Amino acid sequence: MANRNWIIIAIAAIIGIVAVILANSYLTGVENQQERSAEENRMVQVAVARVPMAYGTALTAENIRMVAWPVTSLPPGAFQSTRALLGVEQRVVLRPIEAGEPILPGKVTGPGGRASISALIDEDMRAVAVRISDVSGVAGFVLPNDTVDVLLTRTPKTESEGQIDPITDVLLQNVRVIAIDQGADDKNNQPVVGKTATLLVDQQGAQKLALASNVGSLSLALRNAANQDVFMAQTVGTRDLGQGSVSPSFYNQPRSGTAAMASSPYPIPAMQAAAIGQARNAAGPVRRKPANSVEVEIVRGTASSSYDVSRHRGY
Repeated sequence: MANRNWIIIAIAAIIGIVAVILANSYLTGVENQQERSAEENRMVQVAVARVPMAYGTALTAENIRMVAWPVTSLPPGAFQSTRALLGVEQRVVLRPIEAGEPILPGKVTGPGGRASISALIDEDMRAVAVRISDVSGVAGFVLPNDTVDVLLTRTPKTESEGQIDPITDVLLQNVRVIAIDQGADDKNNQPVVGKTATLLVDQQGAQKLALASNVGSLSLALRNAANQDVFMAQTVGTRDLGQGSVSPSFYNQPRSGTAAMASSPYPIPAMQAAAIGQARNAAGPVRRKPANSVEVEIVRGTASSSYDVSRHRGY
């Protein structure tokens, strides 16, 4: 009987310990949930734009305001007081800010700064201005923050043949436009016919643009904003403008080597193929002769004519 009592007491003690552990875990979870809920509900003051502000707008107490913002979704770098944002020296807007949008360091200058394109350039990039027109600038539809390809049209020269026909190359791909003339507002969606476009390129791209602007004319090709793929570009010449076709045997014809390529004003196979196709189209379709045909050629001075006399055989 005594042993049975001890067993009952031991079981009761174990059950009591388990109950204490479960209760303690439950209360701890409730406390943690309350703490998380309190953290999520905790609000901080954040500086936002009171009205829409464009590039170059100076920040003042009149165009900003402080609002309560959940601390869990606080944007990195947000200003949590007007003193931190305005300070002693004035800041200027670098990128358009909408009303109610938090003001972040990347969209404004430092204290005492000015609205400058240089503030929008990454450390390893360069801003280069190129001359454009209503045609080369896609009728004014190229706007700041668009992406373009830069085309170079030039007339190359060789020592042996001198000047040859013009060609067009794709000089650069996926180039971002940061300004048209003196406008850098990327919120403007109205076509603007400008005289210059400021492009964001690396150091080598800046060198290419400087050289290309002196050897030919530059044009901008507006790209789809979602398509940033780099494609294999080919040089295009005047002989590529036709739609002639070339027999596959053309590419199997013997070549005279490097000398033949150098002597041709269009050494690119695609350009040669188009030239031959145009010549064949101009000559008209080739008339095939029947296997048993008989022709007579009559020469009159320097002109000659051929006549089919197959039907007169046997006479």
